[in-house]
Amino acid sequence: MQVRLLVSDWCASCHRAEAVWQEVAEHKAIDYAVVDMAQPEGRALANQLRIRSIPAVVIEGQLAHVGVQPVSEAMALVAQAPDREAGGARHVGLGLSVTSRAAILGAMAYMLLAGAALPFGGLLLEGPLRIAAVHLFGLGFLTLLVYGLGEHMLPRFTGAPIRLGGWSWSQQALLHLGLWAIVVGALGAWRSVIAIGGLLAWLSLLLFLFRLWPVLWGRGEG
Repeated sequence: MQVRLLVSDWCASCHRAEAVWQEVAEHKAIDYAVVDMAQPEGRALANQLRIRSIPAVVIEGQLAHVGVQPVSEAMALVAQAPDREAGGARHVGLGLSVTSRAAILGAMAYMLLAGAALPFGGLLLEGPLRIAAVHLFGLGFLTLLVYGLGEHMLPRFTGAPIRLGGWSWSQQALLHLGLWAIVVGALGAWRSVIAIGGLLAWLSLLLFLFRLWPVLWGRGEG
């Protein structure tokens, strides 16, 4: 069963409608997507169905509801859809998910830590301290920022779902552990610890690629 939620950034009630239908999509195996009115797909759908008010719910190509509704009413609209198995992929909406927020906040924290090296010499730091500062900025700030924004923006641009939940938390945990292993290993001159940290960070990047696969190369539910 195909469900499209038509929304826009300027719509005050669209975030509440997203929360309702996100909960429905977590329980029902529907082909659900959030469609932005600013995108060509959204404008085409609105023109086709003569939709003049949002949020609007389109089910199987037909306008089913306009406005925010309780979860029970939304569930009733897709009652014929089978129940969803746990661990599937999810479409993202206008608002940041908890995992995206965590990644971006982590990136900001690492930016501050890396920036703390500036008063003490910045790029003039030598040896282990320079290695630590560079990795705090590169792996910590840049990579986590890519994680947080990537899992939010790429699914919106492509209209395809992304694997969230435990996959995202595991990806971030591997990166944090790998980064601190590299930093500690560099400061203590322990090459084996650096190697373990590099492996953990590499596994984190592989997991991110695994999550992006259905986003960039298909619209399957994964």
